[in-house]
Amino acid sequence: MINKVILVGNVGQDPEIRTLETGVKVARLRLATTERIFNRQTNETTEQTEWHTVTMWRGLADVADKYVRKGSQLYIEGSLRTRDWTDSNNQKHYATEIVANEMKLLGRRSEGAQQGGYAPQSAPAQQFQQPQQPQYQSAPAAAPVQEPAPVVAPVPASDPDDLPF
Repeated sequence: MINKVILVGNVGQDPEIRTLETGVKVARLRLATTERIFNRQTNETTEQTEWHTVTMWRGLADVADKYVRKGSQLYIEGSLRTRDWTDSNNQKHYATEIVANEMKLLGRRSEGAQQGGYAPQSAPAQQFQQPQQPQYQSAPAAAPVQEPAPVVAPVPASDPDDLPF
């Protein structure tokens, strides 16, 4: 099964950074993606903006804390996760978010950006990737199997046109 999301968009506000009791850092941000739709009948273009909640863990959260600010343009690659919870009024709530495992800072570094933020301009991207966690343990490697040497049949020297095919 595949659960993969790729987004390119602009950050709506500075990332919310937290450190859990275990010392693990987590960042949450809102990313806006805009799709332009052209209507041939009315000859008009409309824009549809979607807001996505993106969660980053550990190293990606560190990078987001240092470099991502409101207005930063990001490339995000990750997977969808849906959470549910019940509030104090016994109402059930659902939230769908993207858990990022790769992030690229798009744009160039801005001159006056606070704490090293990036401006949404076109320039080479900087890429950061979450280390892959193994989802299962692989079996121990087996000893290498040695193949027997190939057997070559001798070709009689009497008739060169009589090949053994």
